Amino acid sequence: MTTNSKLTAEQISKARVLVVGDAMLDRYWYGAVDRISPEAPVPVVRISHTEERVGGAANVASNIVSIGAQASLLTVVGDDEASHQLEALVAKTGITPHFGRDARLKTTVKLRVIGRQQQLIRLDFENTPENEVLASQSATFEKLYPQHDAVLFSDYGKGGLAHIPLMIEQARAAGKVVLVDPKGSDYTRYQNATVITPNRAELEQVIGHWRDEADLQARAQNLRTALKLHSLLLTRAEAGMTLFDEAGFLHVPAVAREVFDVTGAGDTVIATLATMVAAGMSLRDAVPVANRAGGIVVGKFGTATVSYDELFAAN
Repeated sequence: MTTNSKLTAEQISKARVLVVGDAMLDRYWYGAVDRISPEAPVPVVRISHTEERVGGAANVASNIVSIGAQASLLTVVGDDEASHQLEALVAKTGITPHFGRDARLKTTVKLRVIGRQQQLIRLDFENTPENEVLASQSATFEKLYPQHDAVLFSDYGKGGLAHIPLMIEQARAAGKVVLVDPKGSDYTRYQNATVITPNRAELEQVIGHWRDEADLQARAQNLRTALKLHSLLLTRAEAGMTLFDEAGFLHVPAVAREVFDVTGAGDTVIATLATMVAAGMSLRDAVPVANRAGGIVVGKFGTATVSYDELFAAN
């Protein structure tokens, strides 16, 4: 692996990342708020325009492509209007889609109503995929992962990663870098991954509340060892991020800038990390780059991406 802190656009263009996980459609309804409803003490939003973006694992893949690398997306969706709209949006980004479909599945949709530049409410539409569809996803995974430099699992807890232990085992046995954005309190399913990237709340759910930095380091290293992980990257919002590995720990302070919207920031961080590692950068060198990407994307509204030029403008 290279130890350079910057990769050329050409190096990144050759990197191939397979994203596996829960894709969703993000819908935004924008409008003016002029009055309170006479029916209930809630604002009335007069919708003026709408917008649709890729979300979840699809947003992760979109971030990879935005930086300049190649991304494939393996996911399970329904056979409904939302799934076809999602696939069309994915195709426009340059992501290579591999969609498993189940007519009984409701494609995950997050509908956000925005008034006066503030999110007033979010409505979620979803259910869980059937076992047969998940099994076919595993078969497709076996064909895809050998063609990629890194495999990224984006777990949103929607049921699309029921077979993740086997998929991690297969990818690692083939020498692939495996990154996981985890969910829930059972991290044993991520055993043997190269790196997992929980945020503070997610990690605390697994290792408990830590008293101080020394206690955090001990608990994080114990978890890393127990799960046979190469590294654990804790994302800490305004406190930056900390990487725990065999060499100890590496802390990177947050990039100081105005925070406008944290939606999708975790997607950007792990997508950047995967892209840099797939292009040959070491994890320790990739962490500051991923931290920079997270700092950029929180200055944008909604699920957003960063470009190569934005990422390396200061270098």
